[in-house]
Amino acid sequence: MRRLIAYLFRFAVILLGYVVASLAASAFLNILYLAHLGYTPADPEPTATASLYFSVPILALFVAYFAFIPAAVVILIAEVLGRRDWLFYALGGAVIALAFLGFVHRVADPNFDITGANGRLAVIGAGMVGGIFYWLSAGRWAGSWRREALLDPES
Repeated sequence: MRRLIAYLFRFAVILLGYVVASLAASAFLNILYLAHLGYTPADPEPTATASLYFSVPILALFVAYFAFIPAAVVILIAEVLGRRDWLFYALGGAVIALAFLGFVHRVADPNFDITGANGRLAVIGAGMVGGIFYWLSAGRWAGSWRREALLDPES
């Protein structure tokens, strides 16, 4: 019974880490976009900073939607191998972003494709930021469910 609770707790931690990673990648993309438009921290525009409260969670929904399957594969590999280093998750986030870019390139809608080099690098950077934030919130304990022997008191 304790083993089942440990599995469920680890699954909840993974979901929480995925939410944190999606929010971090979304915030990174939003801040890059605002910087591209010329907004700086030295001269903040009240409307631009207030819009982040709404645009970051909404964009995080899209990030989480499009990155779910490749992220699930990377998270499964990390859990099985017990990878706990930040570089694995940063590179895993880049692989997830490359999978997304490959997906949007294969879609028939030309308006959905990211063709500019700056846009592609921004998406890859957002994937890396998301991977690092996943490591900060959940990845540092990857594989912990396999390493510790939990004894049942009934046995």
